[in-house]
Amino acid sequence: MRTCSQTRNRNRNRQQQAPPTVVESFNLEEPFDNLLVVPMADNRTMAELLQAPTEGYEDAIVIPEINANFELKHGLINLVQNKQFFGHDKEDPHAHIRYFNKITSTMRFSDVPSTSIKLMLFPFSLKGSARIWLEKEPSRLVLTWDDLVSKFINQLFPP
Repeated sequence: MRTCSQTRNRNRNRQQQAPPTVVESFNLEEPFDNLLVVPMADNRTMAELLQAPTEGYEDAIVIPEINANFELKHGLINLVQNKQFFGHDKEDPHAHIRYFNKITSTMRFSDVPSTSIKLMLFPFSLKGSARIWLEKEPSRLVLTWDDLVSKFINQLFPP
């Protein structure tokens, strides 16, 4: 059986036997221009490989260009979010579309098509699995309001 002092002496001996670590000084404030740039197999540099991708983040819904000074107000978004569709089995997607149409039909903005307003507001009316469905749809797939309603109904209330 070892005593505490024997264990301490043994640990000290191990620490003393370790080879010294050599650390070269490196100044992070110097520019990296003088570093060697080695292209990878697909001819991209390491810096390019470390860049976050910027493609593929577009929404599924394409909003037509609006040639007016228009923005969604917080109160308008809250109005739509008062009755969100979660995608549960007992929810009726047809009823959600009727309710959504009723709310958005009361809004009129000059030089802004009502379909554009509907396309902008509809994602705010979804939550849970319904929202996940919309986010998983391929980019720039939905071009019209009828397109969106058709995809929504077919996804959540298949024939």
